[in-house]
Amino acid sequence: MQETGLRNSAHGADKFGFKDIAAVHWNLTEAPLYEHAIRNGEAKVVAGGALCAETGHHTGRSPKDKHTVVDALTENTVWWDGNRKQSQEQFENLYQDFLAHAKGKTLFAQDLYGGADPKYRIKTRVYTQLAWHSLFTRQLLIRPDRSELAGFVPELTIIDMPSFKPDAKRHGGREGSDTMVAIDFTRKIVLICGSSYAGEIKKSVFTTLNFYLPAQGVMPMHCSANVGKAGDSALFFGLSGTGKTTLSADPNRTLIGDDETGWSQNGIFNFEGGCYAKCIRLSAEAEPEIYAATNRFGAVLENVVFDPETRIPDYDNDSKTENTRSAYPLDFIPNASRSGMAGHPKNIIFLTADAYGVMPPIAKLTPAQAMYHFLSGYTAKVAGTEKGLVGVEPEFSTCFGAPFLPRPPAEYGNLLRDYIAKHKVDCWLVNSGWTGGIYGVGRRMPIKVTRALVTGALDGSLRNASYRTDPYFGFAVPTSVPGIEPHLLYPMKTWKDKAAFDDTARKLVGMFQKNFGKYEQHVDADVRAAAPEVRIAAE
Repeated sequence: MQETGLRNSAHGADKFGFKDIAAVHWNLTEAPLYEHAIRNGEAKVVAGGALCAETGHHTGRSPKDKHTVVDALTENTVWWDGNRKQSQEQFENLYQDFLAHAKGKTLFAQDLYGGADPKYRIKTRVYTQLAWHSLFTRQLLIRPDRSELAGFVPELTIIDMPSFKPDAKRHGGREGSDTMVAIDFTRKIVLICGSSYAGEIKKSVFTTLNFYLPAQGVMPMHCSANVGKAGDSALFFGLSGTGKTTLSADPNRTLIGDDETGWSQNGIFNFEGGCYAKCIRLSAEAEPEIYAATNRFGAVLENVVFDPETRIPDYDNDSKTENTRSAYPLDFIPNASRSGMAGHPKNIIFLTADAYGVMPPIAKLTPAQAMYHFLSGYTAKVAGTEKGLVGVEPEFSTCFGAPFLPRPPAEYGNLLRDYIAKHKVDCWLVNSGWTGGIYGVGRRMPIKVTRALVTGALDGSLRNASYRTDPYFGFAVPTSVPGIEPHLLYPMKTWKDKAAFDDTARKLVGMFQKNFGKYEQHVDADVRAAAPEVRIAAE
């Protein structure tokens, strides 16, 4: 077997069970990984220097194909309502078939950390079949110092082989599916097959930390984080398309991380060493930091259309998918934290892209309302974001990350509630979605307005504003904010048809109430009382 690169020779691929592999390339850096990817026909270099790859028919994660092994560790701790079961025998079959499939192949291995805090990070070894996946993984997780690699012994091992197709009966997957993500928390092994979407790798690390950390009193969160000059950190929760990455990349604040964060008794810490930004309609004017990080050597683009002659990327083109992506290391952002750690947050922002156009641009939440909206995890999907989606569809993803939660949602909710109370954190709900009407009628909330309101929340100026109680959702909404068009703070006033607004708002309130039914028996009375309810006639 040919081996290149820095590695722990005493803990090589044979320790995992690999036999008769053609080659393993260990911990390669950007330049050689570019060469392998191009030589193998996996990707192309585009203008600016990024490596651009296509992910095939999977242009996003496949949450329905994620399976968790049932054993003594997981049987009574995993949230089985949100996770698919796999038997120990089925996983062992898959594991052995992976080893057999790898024979004669060349693999790429990266030794990395999941988690910036040395006390809680997990040593992760990722084997990939594709060179560009190895580069993606290297840019997204935390890279140890080169001197540490000779003694690196992994705690978690991930294997990603897109060319392997699972067998539903033998491996316990879905009938008719060619994809599987299988997690064995006891053996600390993740097996990914049938998909070339690289995001499955990073989310597997996140899911693993989401299982292990709560037992240590650490809150794992699907959120971005930044910190001000005074050490005032902030968390930004939100589903895809709500502005989590965009708003946390603030030139006046230091970026901690854009997607996955832990909160321990010592403060917050990033799980990753990079950013995974959506780049549909990316522009230098609207998002200068992300644009610059995307258009340079070392960035990895997924499914971005580019001119075949000039190789200039067309970030407005969604013909392959709306979910075009850019992956790059944190140090591509000039004001990113080098430690990935900060003190306890002063503010928490829950982001929603309300395509129904009835939620205010910002609202102040009580602790009970914060837990209610955290467990609800609301946003709205619009036509074009998913195959076959027409019009507007509500999305409630509990804890703003249901696909990544191995444990029951209330366990995360209670942890967050306790940390909010202990550190007296201000919580806000921000609508980065629509105003003046439903999607297709109204307009997207101006990004300048959203940025200004978030800045006001973070710098404390919104504390001095006067507030009204929203008649539909019950939270506190500023009546006026300097520099913000007054009517934007009163969503009904932005609609021409007031009756249509009232009808739409009442429908959305009903959706919240119906969705929260499954959590009511697991939360306290004050959280149940925080549910949206049409308390008075429309304003």
